Amino acid sequence: MATLMAAKTEESFMEAELDRTDLRILRLLQADGRMGNAEIAKRVNTSAATCHRRIQRLFAEGYVTGVRAQIDPHKVEKGTLAIVGVVLDRSTPESFGLFEEAVKQLPVVLDCHIVAGDFDYFLKIRVRDLADFNKLHAKTLLALPGVRQTRTFFVMKEVIDNAPLEF
Repeated sequence: MATLMAAKTEESFMEAELDRTDLRILRLLQADGRMGNAEIAKRVNTSAATCHRRIQRLFAEGYVTGVRAQIDPHKVEKGTLAIVGVVLDRSTPESFGLFEEAVKQLPVVLDCHIVAGDFDYFLKIRVRDLADFNKLHAKTLLALPGVRQTRTFFVMKEVIDNAPLEF
């Protein structure tokens, strides 16, 4: 209960720090990270200098953690998307730590999430094709520290991928 109250207090504090203009700037940056400062300032009805200061503050305070281009995976021969559920052989901080450090070294792993339920982790992986995944699975995934079991789900169609946050 205390954790929930702390989260609500933190959320209220975060909302109190951001005004309407800040939220509009965040939405614009999220929609198009290449949008220039002058265009953002025009759209939020502030001066370019004010807008620049606000954007710098949003980055400095961690509201914006980065800006990057979205690459079409098919154009770079990474058209096969797999979600891999991983079960570790032990549930100790050490085994989780070893697994996490090892998985961070794999460039094909786009996302790694610790989850509750039947699996310990879900990995989002992009590869060229099924043969590429089969090689990765046999030589790399099964050799990760502490892996007892994996279950792979191949994505047939990406309906929503990396949707913008609503706020």
